[in-house]
Amino acid sequence: MIDVLLGLQWGDEGKGKIVDVLAPQYQVVARFQGGPNAGHTLEFDGFKHVLHQIPSGIFRSDIQNIIGNGVVLDPITFKKEIDALAKYNLPLTKNLQISRKASIIVPTHRLLDAAYEQAKGESKIGSTLRGIGPTYQDKVARQGLRVGDVISPKFADKYGKLVALHKIILEQNNFDYASVLPQAEEEFFAAVEFMKQFSLTDSEYAINDALNDGRKILAEGAQGSLLDLDFGSYPFVTSSNTTAAGACTGLGVAPRQIGEVYGIFKAYCTRVGSGPFPTELNDETGERIRQEGREFGATTGRPRRCGWLDLPALRYAIMINGVTQLVMMKVDVLNSFDEIQVCTHYKMPDGTLSDQMPYDLIDADITPVYRSFAGWKTDLSAARMFDDMPAELAAYVSYLEETLNLPISFISTSPDREALIHRQAVQI
Repeated sequence: MIDVLLGLQWGDEGKGKIVDVLAPQYQVVARFQGGPNAGHTLEFDGFKHVLHQIPSGIFRSDIQNIIGNGVVLDPITFKKEIDALAKYNLPLTKNLQISRKASIIVPTHRLLDAAYEQAKGESKIGSTLRGIGPTYQDKVARQGLRVGDVISPKFADKYGKLVALHKIILEQNNFDYASVLPQAEEEFFAAVEFMKQFSLTDSEYAINDALNDGRKILAEGAQGSLLDLDFGSYPFVTSSNTTAAGACTGLGVAPRQIGEVYGIFKAYCTRVGSGPFPTELNDETGERIRQEGREFGATTGRPRRCGWLDLPALRYAIMINGVTQLVMMKVDVLNSFDEIQVCTHYKMPDGTLSDQMPYDLIDADITPVYRSFAGWKTDLSAARMFDDMPAELAAYVSYLEETLNLPISFISTSPDREALIHRQAVQI
Protein backbone atom coordinates (compact mmCIF):
# COMPACT_ATOMS: atom_id res chain seq x y z
CA MET A 1 0.00 0.00 0.00
CA ILE A 2 0.95 3.63 -0.46
CA ASP A 3 0.26 5.98 2.45
CA VAL A 4 -0.35 9.66 1.80
CA LEU A 5 0.73 12.59 3.92
CA LEU A 6 -0.68 16.03 3.14
CA GLY A 7 -1.70 19.38 4.61
CA LEU A 8 -5.29 20.19 5.54
CA GLN A 9 -5.06 23.97 5.63
CA TRP A 10 -3.48 26.63 3.40
CA GLY A 11 -0.03 25.03 3.51
CA ASP A 12 2.90 25.46 5.91
CA GLU A 13 1.43 22.88 8.30
CA GLY A 14 4.76 21.18 9.07
CA LYS A 15 4.71 18.32 6.57
CA GLY A 16 8.50 18.12 6.26
CA LYS A 17 9.02 17.25 9.93
CA ILE A 18 6.38 14.52 9.92
CA VAL A 19 7.68 12.93 6.71
CA ASP A 20 11.12 12.86 8.30
CA VAL A 21 9.69 11.27 11.45
CA LEU A 22 7.61 8.67 9.60
CA ALA A 23 10.25 7.93 6.96
CA PRO A 24 11.98 5.04 8.83
CA GLN A 25 8.74 3.03 8.41
CA TYR A 26 8.99 3.29 4.62
CA GLN A 27 11.34 2.19 1.88
CA VAL A 28 10.23 4.89 -0.60
CA VAL A 29 9.21 8.55 -0.15
CA ALA A 30 7.74 10.29 -3.20
CA ARG A 31 6.65 13.88 -3.91
CA PHE A 32 3.50 13.89 -6.06
CA GLN A 33 2.79 17.56 -6.94
CA GLY A 34 3.87 21.18 -6.53
CA GLY A 35 7.26 22.69 -7.17
CA PRO A 36 9.80 25.10 -5.70
CA ASN A 37 7.01 27.17 -4.15
CA ALA A 38 6.91 24.48 -1.43
CA GLY A 39 9.14 24.81 1.62
CA HIS A 40 9.38 21.75 3.87
CA THR A 41 11.40 22.59 6.98
CA LEU A 42 13.25 19.93 8.96
CA GLU A 43 15.08 20.57 12.25
CA PHE A 44 17.32 18.00 13.91
CA ASP A 45 20.66 17.79 15.72
CA GLY A 46 20.68 21.57 16.02
CA PHE A 47 20.37 22.08 12.25
CA LYS A 48 17.53 23.62 10.25
CA HIS A 49 17.10 22.67 6.60
CA VAL A 50 14.45 23.68 4.06
CA LEU A 51 13.60 21.42 1.09
CA HIS A 52 11.66 22.76 -1.88
CA GLN A 53 11.43 19.98 -4.47
CA ILE A 54 13.36 17.07 -3.03
CA PRO A 55 11.32 14.60 -0.90
CA SER A 56 11.73 14.93 2.85
CA GLY A 57 13.01 11.37 3.17
CA ILE A 58 16.33 12.42 1.66
CA PHE A 59 18.11 12.59 5.03
CA ARG A 60 17.56 8.84 5.50
CA SER A 61 20.25 7.25 3.33
CA ASP A 62 18.49 3.87 3.17
CA ILE A 63 15.29 5.33 1.64
CA GLN A 64 14.60 5.72 -2.07
CA ASN A 65 13.29 9.22 -2.83
CA ILE A 66 11.27 9.96 -5.96
CA ILE A 67 10.22 13.25 -7.55
CA GLY A 68 7.00 12.22 -9.28
CA ASN A 69 5.48 13.17 -12.60
CA GLY A 70 3.00 15.56 -10.95
CA VAL A 71 5.84 17.85 -9.80
CA VAL A 72 7.04 20.88 -11.79
CA LEU A 73 10.81 20.93 -11.44
CA ASP A 74 13.08 23.96 -11.61
CA PRO A 75 16.60 22.71 -12.51
CA ILE A 76 18.21 25.85 -11.05
CA THR A 77 16.49 25.40 -7.68
CA PHE A 78 17.19 21.67 -7.82
CA LYS A 79 20.94 22.26 -8.21
CA LYS A 80 20.94 24.74 -5.32
CA GLU A 81 19.14 22.20 -3.14
CA ILE A 82 21.62 19.48 -3.99
CA ASP A 83 24.56 21.81 -3.33
CA ALA A 84 23.09 22.73 0.06
CA LEU A 85 22.84 19.02 0.96
CA ALA A 86 26.51 18.33 0.16
CA LYS A 87 27.63 18.88 3.77
CA TYR A 88 25.51 15.93 4.92
CA ASN A 89 27.43 13.44 2.73
CA LEU A 90 24.27 11.72 1.52
CA PRO A 91 24.28 9.25 -1.43
CA LEU A 92 22.10 11.58 -3.48
CA THR A 93 22.74 10.19 -6.95
CA LYS A 94 21.94 6.73 -5.61
CA ASN A 95 18.77 7.35 -3.59
CA LEU A 96 17.06 10.10 -5.59
CA GLN A 97 15.09 9.48 -8.78
CA ILE A 98 13.32 12.05 -10.98
CA SER A 99 10.34 11.19 -13.14
CA ARG A 100 10.96 11.76 -16.83
CA LYS A 101 7.36 12.93 -17.05
CA ALA A 102 7.81 15.75 -14.51
CA SER A 103 7.41 19.17 -16.14
CA ILE A 104 10.35 21.58 -16.30
CA ILE A 105 10.26 25.21 -15.23
CA VAL A 106 12.26 27.31 -17.69
CA PRO A 107 13.46 30.88 -16.97
CA THR A 108 10.67 32.52 -18.97
CA HIS A 109 8.08 30.76 -16.81
CA ARG A 110 9.26 32.88 -13.89
CA LEU A 111 9.04 36.01 -16.02
CA LEU A 112 5.53 35.11 -17.14
CA ASP A 113 4.55 34.60 -13.51
CA ALA A 114 5.72 38.13 -12.68
CA ALA A 115 4.05 39.60 -15.77
CA TYR A 116 0.70 37.97 -14.97
CA GLU A 117 0.78 39.19 -11.37
CA GLN A 118 1.74 42.68 -12.51
CA ALA A 119 -1.19 42.75 -14.93
CA LYS A 120 -3.66 41.73 -12.19
CA GLY A 121 -2.84 44.76 -10.06
CA GLU A 122 -4.87 44.74 -6.85
CA SER A 123 -6.47 41.41 -7.87
CA LYS A 124 -3.17 39.52 -7.79
CA ILE A 125 -3.35 36.08 -6.18
CA GLY A 126 -0.08 36.35 -4.25
CA SER A 127 2.00 34.03 -6.41
CA THR A 128 5.46 33.09 -5.15
CA LEU A 129 6.73 34.05 -8.65
CA ARG A 130 8.54 30.72 -9.02
CA GLY A 131 6.97 30.01 -12.42
CA ILE A 132 4.68 27.28 -11.11
CA GLY A 133 1.40 28.45 -12.68
CA PRO A 134 2.80 29.14 -16.16
CA THR A 135 4.52 25.74 -16.17
CA TYR A 136 1.27 23.94 -15.34
CA GLN A 137 -0.44 26.07 -18.01
CA ASP A 138 2.02 24.82 -20.62
CA LYS A 139 1.52 21.26 -19.39
CA VAL A 140 -2.25 21.52 -19.88
CA ALA A 141 -1.73 23.25 -23.24
CA ARG A 142 0.45 20.28 -24.27
CA GLN A 143 3.41 22.47 -25.18
CA GLY A 144 5.60 22.20 -22.09
CA LEU A 145 8.98 20.57 -21.59
CA ARG A 146 9.49 17.49 -19.42
CA VAL A 147 12.51 16.10 -17.64
CA GLY A 148 12.87 13.33 -20.21
CA ASP A 149 13.32 15.97 -22.93
CA VAL A 150 16.71 17.06 -21.54
CA ILE A 151 18.40 13.92 -22.88
CA SER A 152 16.78 14.30 -26.31
CA PRO A 153 18.90 15.62 -29.21
CA LYS A 154 15.92 17.87 -29.97
CA PHE A 155 15.92 19.54 -26.55
CA ALA A 156 17.43 22.82 -27.76
CA ASP A 157 14.83 23.09 -30.53
CA LYS A 158 11.96 22.31 -28.15
CA TYR A 159 13.27 24.85 -25.68
CA GLY A 160 13.63 27.51 -28.37
CA LYS A 161 10.06 27.04 -29.64
CA LEU A 162 8.59 27.26 -26.14
CA VAL A 163 10.57 30.37 -25.21
CA ALA A 164 9.59 32.05 -28.48
CA LEU A 165 5.93 31.64 -27.49
CA HIS A 166 6.68 33.04 -24.05
CA LYS A 167 8.44 36.10 -25.49
CA ILE A 168 5.35 37.00 -27.50
CA ILE A 169 3.23 37.01 -24.34
CA LEU A 170 5.84 38.99 -22.41
CA GLU A 171 5.98 41.61 -25.15
CA GLN A 172 2.19 41.84 -25.21
CA ASN A 173 2.35 42.59 -21.47
CA ASN A 174 5.11 45.19 -21.97
CA PHE A 175 7.40 43.14 -19.76
CA ASP A 176 11.14 43.69 -20.18
CA TYR A 177 12.89 40.32 -20.37
CA ALA A 178 15.96 41.16 -22.45
CA SER A 179 18.01 42.42 -19.51
CA VAL A 180 17.59 39.33 -17.32
CA LEU A 181 16.99 36.35 -19.62
CA PRO A 182 20.55 35.72 -20.93
CA GLN A 183 22.03 35.25 -17.44
CA ALA A 184 19.05 33.18 -16.32
CA GLU A 185 19.41 30.91 -19.37
CA GLU A 186 23.11 30.40 -18.71
CA GLU A 187 22.33 29.28 -15.18
CA PHE A 188 19.43 27.14 -16.43
CA PHE A 189 21.42 25.15 -18.99
CA ALA A 190 24.24 24.56 -16.50
CA ALA A 191 21.68 23.21 -14.04
CA VAL A 192 20.16 20.96 -16.71
CA GLU A 193 23.57 19.41 -17.35
CA PHE A 194 24.03 18.96 -13.61
CA MET A 195 20.65 17.22 -13.35
CA LYS A 196 21.66 14.55 -15.89
CA GLN A 197 23.88 12.81 -13.35
CA PHE A 198 20.77 11.71 -11.45
CA SER A 199 18.50 8.82 -12.26
CA LEU A 200 15.84 10.07 -14.71
CA THR A 201 13.27 7.28 -14.72
CA ASP A 202 9.75 6.24 -15.61
CA SER A 203 8.85 6.62 -11.95
CA GLU A 204 5.37 5.11 -12.30
CA TYR A 205 7.06 1.78 -13.04
CA ALA A 206 9.50 2.23 -10.17
CA ILE A 207 6.68 2.93 -7.71
CA ASN A 208 4.42 0.11 -8.87
CA ASP A 209 7.36 -2.31 -8.90
CA ALA A 210 8.03 -1.29 -5.30
CA LEU A 211 4.38 -1.94 -4.43
CA ASN A 212 4.50 -5.36 -6.09
CA ASP A 213 7.64 -6.17 -4.08
CA GLY A 214 5.83 -5.35 -0.85
CA ARG A 215 7.79 -2.20 -0.08
CA LYS A 216 6.05 0.58 1.83
CA ILE A 217 5.69 3.96 0.11
CA LEU A 218 4.91 7.36 1.59
CA ALA A 219 3.49 9.95 -0.82
CA GLU A 220 4.36 13.48 0.23
CA GLY A 221 2.16 16.41 -0.78
CA ALA A 222 3.04 20.09 -1.00
CA GLN A 223 1.02 23.22 -0.15
CA GLY A 224 -2.34 22.46 1.52
CA SER A 225 -5.78 21.07 0.71
CA LEU A 226 -7.42 24.51 0.83
CA LEU A 227 -5.12 25.54 -2.02
CA ASP A 228 -6.27 22.67 -4.26
CA LEU A 229 -7.05 23.79 -7.80
CA ASP A 230 -10.53 22.25 -7.72
CA PHE A 231 -11.52 22.33 -4.05
CA GLY A 232 -9.55 25.26 -2.63
CA SER A 233 -10.51 28.93 -2.23
CA TYR A 234 -10.56 29.53 -5.99
CA PRO A 235 -9.06 31.53 -7.67
CA PHE A 236 -6.63 32.05 -4.78
CA VAL A 237 -5.24 28.54 -5.14
CA THR A 238 -2.17 26.76 -6.44
CA SER A 239 -2.04 25.14 -9.89
CA SER A 240 -2.17 21.48 -8.92
CA ASN A 241 -4.32 19.00 -7.01
CA THR A 242 -2.98 19.01 -3.47
CA THR A 243 -5.47 16.42 -2.18
CA ALA A 244 -5.09 12.65 -1.84
CA ALA A 245 -6.45 12.14 -5.35
CA GLY A 246 -3.42 14.03 -6.63
CA ALA A 247 -1.17 11.25 -5.33
CA CYS A 248 -2.72 8.86 -7.85
CA THR A 249 -2.27 11.12 -10.87
CA GLY A 250 1.00 12.60 -9.62
CA LEU A 251 2.69 9.23 -9.14
CA GLY A 252 0.82 6.85 -11.43
CA VAL A 253 -0.79 4.60 -8.82
CA ALA A 254 -4.31 3.18 -8.72
CA PRO A 255 -6.76 4.47 -6.06
CA ARG A 256 -7.06 0.98 -4.55
CA GLN A 257 -3.39 1.17 -3.57
CA ILE A 258 -3.99 4.07 -1.15
CA GLY A 259 -3.78 3.05 2.51
CA GLU A 260 -3.46 5.50 5.40
CA VAL A 261 -4.04 9.19 4.75
CA TYR A 262 -2.26 11.37 7.30
CA GLY A 263 -3.81 14.85 7.48
CA ILE A 264 -1.62 17.53 9.04
CA PHE A 265 -2.95 20.72 10.59
CA LYS A 266 -1.70 23.42 12.92
CA ALA A 267 -3.35 24.14 16.26
CA TYR A 268 -4.25 27.46 14.61
CA CYS A 269 -4.41 28.66 10.97
CA THR A 270 -2.04 30.54 8.68
CA ARG A 271 -2.12 31.67 5.10
CA VAL A 272 0.46 33.24 2.76
CA GLY A 273 -0.54 35.67 0.03
CA SER A 274 -3.98 36.84 -0.97
CA GLY A 275 -7.31 35.07 -0.60
CA PRO A 276 -10.12 34.55 1.91
CA PHE A 277 -9.29 33.66 5.50
CA PRO A 278 -12.40 33.61 7.75
CA THR A 279 -10.59 33.38 11.11
CA GLU A 280 -7.76 35.81 10.33
CA LEU A 281 -6.66 37.99 13.25
CA ASN A 282 -5.54 41.46 12.18
CA ASP A 283 -4.67 42.46 15.72
CA GLU A 284 -2.13 41.96 18.48
CA THR A 285 -3.18 38.33 18.93
CA GLY A 286 -2.49 37.57 15.27
CA GLU A 287 0.90 39.24 15.48
CA ARG A 288 1.68 37.33 18.67
CA ILE A 289 0.93 34.01 16.95
CA ARG A 290 3.12 35.07 14.02
CA GLN A 291 6.10 35.88 16.24
CA GLU A 292 5.71 32.88 18.57
CA GLY A 293 5.33 30.52 15.61
CA ARG A 294 8.03 32.10 13.43
CA GLU A 295 5.36 32.35 10.78
CA PHE A 296 7.40 33.57 7.84
CA GLY A 297 7.48 31.70 4.54
CA ALA A 298 10.23 29.06 4.29
CA THR A 299 10.48 29.74 0.55
CA THR A 300 9.59 33.43 0.25
CA GLY A 301 10.23 34.83 3.72
CA ARG A 302 6.87 36.60 3.57
CA PRO A 303 5.01 37.05 6.87
CA ARG A 304 2.10 34.64 7.12
CA ARG A 305 -1.39 35.76 8.01
CA CYS A 306 -2.49 34.14 11.27
CA GLY A 307 -5.81 33.22 12.86
CA TRP A 308 -7.64 30.71 15.03
CA LEU A 309 -8.36 27.11 14.04
CA ASP A 310 -11.24 26.81 11.54
CA LEU A 311 -13.20 23.57 12.05
CA PRO A 312 -15.63 23.90 9.08
CA ALA A 313 -12.62 24.26 6.77
CA LEU A 314 -10.79 21.41 8.53
CA ARG A 315 -13.79 19.06 8.28
CA TYR A 316 -14.05 19.86 4.57
CA ALA A 317 -10.41 19.00 3.97
CA ILE A 318 -10.77 15.76 5.96
CA MET A 319 -13.79 14.78 3.87
CA ILE A 320 -12.29 15.35 0.41
CA ASN A 321 -9.05 13.57 1.36
CA GLY A 322 -10.50 10.56 3.18
CA VAL A 323 -8.17 11.26 6.10
CA THR A 324 -7.64 8.31 8.45
CA GLN A 325 -5.28 9.88 11.01
CA LEU A 326 -4.69 13.45 12.12
CA VAL A 327 -1.40 15.12 12.99
CA MET A 328 -1.55 18.37 14.99
CA MET A 329 1.45 20.66 14.71
CA LYS A 330 2.81 23.66 16.62
CA VAL A 331 0.73 23.37 19.78
CA ASP A 332 3.75 24.89 21.53
CA VAL A 333 3.11 28.20 19.75
CA LEU A 334 0.04 28.60 21.96
CA ASN A 335 1.88 27.75 25.20
CA SER A 336 1.64 31.26 26.63
CA PHE A 337 -1.97 32.04 25.74
CA ASP A 338 -4.54 32.37 28.53
CA GLU A 339 -7.35 31.48 26.14
CA ILE A 340 -7.58 29.52 22.87
CA GLN A 341 -10.36 30.11 20.35
CA VAL A 342 -11.74 27.62 17.81
CA CYS A 343 -14.18 28.45 15.03
CA THR A 344 -16.97 25.85 15.22
CA HIS A 345 -19.44 27.29 12.67
CA TYR A 346 -19.99 30.12 10.22
CA LYS A 347 -22.85 32.56 10.79
CA MET A 348 -24.50 33.14 7.44
CA PRO A 349 -26.06 36.44 6.25
CA ASP A 350 -29.56 35.16 7.12
CA GLY A 351 -28.49 34.44 10.70
CA THR A 352 -28.33 30.65 10.35
CA LEU A 353 -25.30 28.62 11.40
CA SER A 354 -23.41 26.39 8.97
CA ASP A 355 -20.54 23.96 9.39
CA GLN A 356 -19.93 23.71 5.63
CA MET A 357 -17.55 25.62 3.37
CA PRO A 358 -19.43 28.04 1.06
CA TYR A 359 -19.03 27.62 -2.70
CA ASP A 360 -17.59 31.13 -3.05
CA LEU A 361 -15.64 31.82 0.11
CA ILE A 362 -14.37 35.10 -1.33
CA ASP A 363 -17.73 36.85 -1.57
CA ALA A 364 -19.52 34.91 1.17
CA ASP A 365 -20.54 37.26 3.98
CA ILE A 366 -19.82 34.92 6.86
CA THR A 367 -18.89 35.50 10.48
CA PRO A 368 -16.93 32.87 12.42
CA VAL A 369 -18.56 31.55 15.59
CA TYR A 370 -16.00 30.69 18.26
CA ARG A 371 -15.73 28.38 21.24
CA SER A 372 -13.19 29.24 23.92
CA PHE A 373 -10.77 26.88 25.67
CA ALA A 374 -8.48 27.53 28.61
CA GLY A 375 -4.82 27.82 27.66
CA TRP A 376 -2.30 25.35 29.11
CA LYS A 377 0.35 27.94 30.05
CA THR A 378 3.05 25.26 30.13
CA ASP A 379 6.31 24.52 28.30
CA LEU A 380 5.69 21.36 26.25
CA SER A 381 9.20 20.76 24.89
CA ALA A 382 9.83 17.77 27.18
CA ALA A 383 6.41 16.13 26.63
CA ARG A 384 6.66 12.76 24.87
CA MET A 385 3.56 10.94 26.16
CA PHE A 386 -0.10 11.94 26.12
CA ASP A 387 -0.12 11.68 29.92
CA ASP A 388 2.64 14.33 30.00
CA MET A 389 0.30 16.94 28.55
CA PRO A 390 -1.42 19.47 30.81
CA ALA A 391 -5.13 18.86 31.38
CA GLU A 392 -6.10 21.94 29.35
CA LEU A 393 -4.29 20.69 26.25
CA ALA A 394 -5.67 17.18 26.73
CA ALA A 395 -9.19 18.67 26.83
CA TYR A 396 -8.49 20.65 23.63
CA VAL A 397 -7.23 17.52 21.85
CA SER A 398 -10.17 15.41 23.07
CA TYR A 399 -12.68 18.01 21.85
CA LEU A 400 -11.09 18.09 18.39
CA GLU A 401 -11.06 14.30 18.12
CA GLU A 402 -14.70 14.10 19.12
CA THR A 403 -15.93 16.82 16.79
CA LEU A 404 -13.78 15.67 13.85
CA ASN A 405 -14.45 11.98 14.53
CA LEU A 406 -10.82 11.06 13.91
CA PRO A 407 -7.83 10.22 16.10
CA ILE A 408 -5.01 12.75 16.51
CA SER A 409 -2.15 10.29 16.33
CA PHE A 410 0.74 12.76 16.53
CA ILE A 411 1.10 16.03 18.42
CA SER A 412 4.17 18.17 17.74
CA THR A 413 5.48 20.11 20.73
CA SER A 414 8.47 21.94 19.17
CA PRO A 415 10.25 22.13 15.78
CA ASP A 416 12.82 19.39 16.56
CA ARG A 417 12.16 15.94 15.06
CA GLU A 418 12.26 14.36 18.53
CA ALA A 419 9.64 16.70 20.03
CA LEU A 420 6.58 14.63 19.21
CA ILE A 421 3.86 12.86 21.14
CA HIS A 422 2.85 9.66 19.33
CA ARG A 423 -0.43 8.14 20.43
CA GLN A 424 -0.78 4.60 19.14
CA ALA A 425 -4.04 2.72 18.71
CA VAL A 426 -6.24 5.72 19.51
CA GLN A 427 -9.90 4.74 19.19
CA ILE A 428 -12.53 7.39 18.44
